[in-house]
Amino acid sequence: MKRSLLAAALMSAGVVAHAQSSVTLYGRLDAGIEYINGLPNNSYTGSTSRWRQESGDWGTSLWGIKGSEDLGGGNKAVFQLEGAFSTANGSFGLPGSIFDRIANVGLSNDQFGTALLGRQLQIANGDWDFDPFGQSNWSSASLVRGRNWEHTSNNISYQSPKLYGFDVFGQYGLSNSTNWNAGASGAATGRTDGLQLTYTNSLFQLRGIYDEIRDPLNGQLDNPFTASREYFVGGNLFLGRFKVQAAYTAERTSGGVVTPAGSPTAPTTADLEWGGVTWQATTAAALIAAVYHVNANNGGGNATIYTIGGTYNLSKRTLLDFQVATVRNSSSANFGLDANNEGPGGLSDGVYNENPLQGHSQTGAYAGIQHSF
Repeated sequence: MKRSLLAAALMSAGVVAHAQSSVTLYGRLDAGIEYINGLPNNSYTGSTSRWRQESGDWGTSLWGIKGSEDLGGGNKAVFQLEGAFSTANGSFGLPGSIFDRIANVGLSNDQFGTALLGRQLQIANGDWDFDPFGQSNWSSASLVRGRNWEHTSNNISYQSPKLYGFDVFGQYGLSNSTNWNAGASGAATGRTDGLQLTYTNSLFQLRGIYDEIRDPLNGQLDNPFTASREYFVGGNLFLGRFKVQAAYTAERTSGGVVTPAGSPTAPTTADLEWGGVTWQATTAAALIAAVYHVNANNGGGNATIYTIGGTYNLSKRTLLDFQVATVRNSSSANFGLDANNEGPGGLSDGVYNENPLQGHSQTGAYAGIQHSF
């Protein structure tokens, strides 16, 4: 009898423990057809165009696992693993890394906030809440050459709960090296840090972000698009079916800028501003229009993206999307619609760079489908 009672008690304990834990598998698949002109030819002597099947124009295709365990007293253990991939060919977002976006574990409390250790999206990803196109493939990220898509390894972060509409988020990413600011032997990780303050109410939302990304080769702030300090301020205004968004971002280095191989310029600063409107025409359909502008010093030139797009929700988890965009460059600039690295376009060192010819424009359109689970 005692053995039966003991077995029943152990089984009950197992049921309670299971009920206090949760694990969720989630993901997003994005695919479509894209056309773009104004691409450079291999010799960078003229322009060409391309049709392709794309993955991630409207949002990164990804999958992940997240979970929590109730530890009692309002405390939880939490974890998240997330990786990007291509629906076009099934490849990982970062070769050799199954969880290239997020891999962390930590503790959470509704009253005191959440602390995490591990790999995360870099704090500048917080810009996307204020970008009409959500930092999609052709948006604010294009004019800072992908800086705000970065990830941070060896990271410690803290997210506060909301208090009177305010919340704070902070990150600190160690280089894990004897050089405090740079990875050993030029490893891919330099020190990162950042602080974000957000205020939200029913009418508007405001956010300020400060962050820095150190060059993994030398620990310096030597390129506005890859290793710099960023100052961001953005706002959302909620007006019924309309959402108005605007932001300003300043990228700053500390001098000693390294000129990319083959690059005609070496800017030390870049200023980016944008504005846009989303109209929720029906419960299913939304239309978006936005303008983005960047200005880089030291002859880096300036560029403007004009774009319209929209979505149509077939269900709560599946939508159709489209976007049409053009980027116009000044005579010394060569920003592309995609977030390309610096330097001239064309085939260089076996890698094709899609930057247009200096002073030339680039125009594209795509339509696709996205499903979340």
